[in-house]
Formats: sequence, structure tokens, C-alpha cells
Amino acid sequence: MIFTLSCVKEKSTEKITSKKPQQKQSIKNTSLILLGTIQDAGSPQIGCEKDCCKDLFKNPDYKRQVISLGLIDKQNNKTYLFDATPDIKTQMKMLSKYNNEINKELTDGIFLTHAHIGHYAGLMYLGKESINSKNVTVYAMPKMKTFISNNGPWSQLVKSENINLSEIKNEETIQLSNKINVTPILVPHRDEYSETVGYRIKGPNKSALFIPDIDKWEKWNKNIIDEIKKVDYAFLDATFYSGKEIDSRDISQIPHPFIIESLEKFKDLSKEEKSKIIFIHFNHTNPVINPNSKESKTIIEQGYKIGRFEDIFEL
Repeated sequence: MIFTLSCVKEKSTEKITSKKPQQKQSIKNTSLILLGTIQDAGSPQIGCEKDCCKDLFKNPDYKRQVISLGLIDKQNNKTYLFDATPDIKTQMKMLSKYNNEINKELTDGIFLTHAHIGHYAGLMYLGKESINSKNVTVYAMPKMKTFISNNGPWSQLVKSENINLSEIKNEETIQLSNKINVTPILVPHRDEYSETVGYRIKGPNKSALFIPDIDKWEKWNKNIIDEIKKVDYAFLDATFYSGKEIDSRDISQIPHPFIIESLEKFKDLSKEEKSKIIFIHFNHTNPVINPNSKESKTIIEQGYKIGRFEDIFEL
């Protein structure tokens, strides 16, 4: 989703760096990697002149990649992406460096969540103007598959066999290997062009829930607390910290769960259950992007985690 909003006016104390990532050591076990934590439109966001963005135009921070989760299957030397973001070039390169036993620049599959621009626009880099890939598997729900197949320029990727669309269905498990499977789960969201899904990802030893976009928890036909208890990691939509960030848009049109609402909803969870929760998908206005903010410290003090670029979670 794209939100051009006024930023929190409090001046950030976060140190901005433009240093590029160094060569990564190979991961030893099957793992998930946070390859981005920012909402679709990025940080800085186009047209933003507030404190949260103005210095970033001069000194970009490579850590502010759009939300994406990487999966490295060590047993089979395969990699997968969850969502194809505008930062896909950097994110695929990172996956190849983390899995550096093999020389492979492209991922073995991409799981799409929905048709909001930050979650599929990266597919364009698989076309003839760029790498001109050959049959990269793209997992998509029925409406998402139809949308890509019938609308240019995405349909050209299908016709040119740059991608191979693999239709998936709600609650039907995709077996990636004998020890890894992925299950799409429908969630309520603005579905102008496609349905929206989160994913349950099961590895050799642990499992994860990945929900980068959802409307309010109460709109879901599942109980988020029950879903958290089923997994070892829960990557959850945390687009906005609170309504204070939004002073130029109708909040009813962007009904993500505020972090303060999630904190209230999860307050009675045990310490162990709270530690599973990793907040992700931060709008450029969200103060928790700054690890030194009081909002970040509040979340950590209460026992939750804030997703950070390149965090690794063994499966």
C-alpha cells in the first residue's frame, strides 16, 4: 500500500548511514531472513519533506528496504522470496550471498501476498529489459494469477516465459521439500485487484507466520492470538504506531492494526508468546524505524521484537 502522510515531527536521533552491506557468510541451517521491513512506498517516501525523510534523500540508508522475507533451504540449496518488491535486485543478491555455496543469482520461487504495488512490482526486473529470466516460479492466488496474466506489462512476463505462474489456494499446503512447506491463509485487506494472503511457513524444526498486510485483527475470521500460539515466529503488520502519524488521510481507508492496538490485544500473552511476535511493514512515518525512539524501547521492554533488516530466524 502507498501512504503519503505527514511524518511525526519529532526529530529523529537515528544515525543515518549510506554504507553498503558487506559480503555475507553462508547460513548453516535452513532459515528465514528479513530482507526488508518498510511499507510499499519505501523510506524516504516520494514527496516527503519532513524530518523522517529529508536527510535520507541526501544520505540513503540501505537498510530501509521494502518488506520482504527470504527463505534459504540449506538441504536442497534453494532460496525463496516472499513478495517481489521494488528492492528485489538487492534482496535477491543478498539471498545469493547468504547461500554462497552455489553460484545462483535468481531465487527458486516467489510467493506473492497481494496486488498492492510494493508486493509485486519487483517482477518487472525479471523481464527482457532486465535479466530476462527463464520460468521463475511465482506462486499466486487465483485472482492474483488472473490479474498478472491479463494485464500488461505483467502479462508479457508470462507470454515471454520469464515467469511461470503456479496457482495456490487458501489453506492448501505447498510442499517445497520433505522438510519445508508453505500454506497461504486469506486475510482481510483492500482487495481491488486480488485477494490478500499471509503465509504459514514450516521448516525442519520451527514454523513462522508472515502477515505483512491486514486490516484490523477483529475483521479476520481467525483469532490472531490462536495463530501466534501455533508458530515459533509471528511476523505481523505494524504499518503505523498510532493514529498520531495520520493527519491528511481518512483512517477508515487504511485500517491496519496500529501497534498500540496490537500491544493492547496481546498484553495478556505469556512472555514466551510475546517473544514470538516480530513487528514489520513500517510506514515511513513510523517512529519504530528508529531503534532509539521511545516507541521502539516501549515495544522491546514489553517483550516483543521489532523486525530489523537482515535479522535471521532458524527454521
